[in-house]
Amino acid sequence: MIECTNISKTYVTGAMETPVLKNVTFTINDGEFVAIMGPSGSGKSTLMHILGALDTPTNGEYKLDGRVVSQLSDDELAELRQSKIGFVFQSFNLLSRTSVLRNVALPLVYAEIPEEERLARAAKALKAAGMDESRFHHMTNQISGGQMQRVAIARALVNDPSLLLADEPTGNLDTKTGDIVLGTFQKLHTLGHTIVLITHEPYVAEHANRIITIKDGVIISDIKNTHVRAITTSHDL
Repeated sequence: MIECTNISKTYVTGAMETPVLKNVTFTINDGEFVAIMGPSGSGKSTLMHILGALDTPTNGEYKLDGRVVSQLSDDELAELRQSKIGFVFQSFNLLSRTSVLRNVALPLVYAEIPEEERLARAAKALKAAGMDESRFHHMTNQISGGQMQRVAIARALVNDPSLLLADEPTGNLDTKTGDIVLGTFQKLHTLGHTIVLITHEPYVAEHANRIITIKDGVIISDIKNTHVRAITTSHDL
């Protein structure tokens, strides 16, 4: 699914050049659950933006499902992000005075999907993310942080994307709630979803089946995780 070959990224401010990624090469196959781990400033967030087609490398080539992303037009990039990639962020990015169900259905409005189908697909995504049906019509400012993150995961799933990108998804959660959210990702992985999780915490990375560690813009290790931290998901958030 993902092929990164000699990816480099340098930001230029005036006469100053700041290299962030340096000749990064790796592949991720369909159905893998991969954590990209590194400290602040390591380049992992820049790499996530490239994987999510939100930024382009200065040098090197990124292919998603066999397509060279840097060669796509703006319209093709927008279509790629809408149909192929689901994003989950640390800050949830939900509409606070809108119901859980309609928050998840929102991306389908832009795709001009009829309302009845939007709500049916949103309900299906919420169930896949482990959200209790009794909370579907709550406003998002009436639910807990862990429930908000499950709503955000469901919203990322609603277009049935090939790739799910999660940027520090437990960063605003306590350990117990974070564990439940990580268990949700593990469940989605068993259902065949491809997941790339960005984190600075080894404990979080250990829930993935493969860990790529990046430091100072360079991959320093890429290992199969033989001791995955298994978590049973729960509705009690």
